[in-house]
Amino acid sequence: MKITCFGEVLWDIFPAQKKIGGAPLNVALRLHSMGIDSSVITKIGDDDLGKDILKYTKGQGLPVHTFQIDQKYKTGEVLVTLDHENTATYEISRPVAWDFIEYSEENARAVEESDAIIFGSLASRNEVSRNTLLRLLDIAKFKILDVNLRPPHYDAKLLLELIKQADFIKLNDEELDEISNQFNLIEHTLEDQIKAIAKHTNTNQICITKGGKGATLFYDGVFYNNTGYKVKVVDTVGAGDSFLATLISGLLQKKTPQGSIDHACAIGAMVAGSEGANPVFSEAEINSFIINQGA
Repeated sequence: MKITCFGEVLWDIFPAQKKIGGAPLNVALRLHSMGIDSSVITKIGDDDLGKDILKYTKGQGLPVHTFQIDQKYKTGEVLVTLDHENTATYEISRPVAWDFIEYSEENARAVEESDAIIFGSLASRNEVSRNTLLRLLDIAKFKILDVNLRPPHYDAKLLLELIKQADFIKLNDEELDEISNQFNLIEHTLEDQIKAIAKHTNTNQICITKGGKGATLFYDGVFYNNTGYKVKVVDTVGAGDSFLATLISGLLQKKTPQGSIDHACAIGAMVAGSEGANPVFSEAEINSFIINQGA
């Protein structure tokens, strides 16, 4: 199996340190850790931060032939603030290199050879990267949208365009409310909201994450739920990305939807209980965590 991710690769700047991240890279790294051939289409600056990203990515075993180097714009940075519950908020610099991802035959070939492309709404804030993404979506076999609403980096028109492209949509409960309001799809229950979006966008695979309360998956007309795993939150950066990677890995490998969402919620919780976006877990650690949670 091969999966290509598209979008921002950057540095998360915490109060006391900085870490390499960006949702597409976080997802690709988690997929890679599960033995899936993954890569990222992105652009970084011709600067020290960009060179460090290249070195790190190579060191993690990911290919970098789909990384572009920008001579004008710098590598992206995000200022991360943690509240009293260690939930992250983000201040995203602009314009930066990943706003200017260009279409290329090499990147098109990567998408054509992949079983799926995973893309987010954030990387479409600039028309250059957005136009490149739309061209790549035209040749993708299966399109997975990771909704990533970071005000003021989106609008209703862009959201509708991306959502209607998607075969699978992942978003959190706050993003579900925002999108429902944008499209005037006001329903009383979460399940009715999901059904309304599924009908409005003709997308029959939608997943809603609910923080510590787990997630709900709507998959081919059936709902699957996980109520979450208890963990002491260190920071939430990357938890949703690891959740998505694990869920998609399970579903594309034809594992049961319930088993896939259970495993994804466990990984997401473990990441939230660890420092940084890409902690490494052994299969034994994952199984032990799930077993202890069920005790």
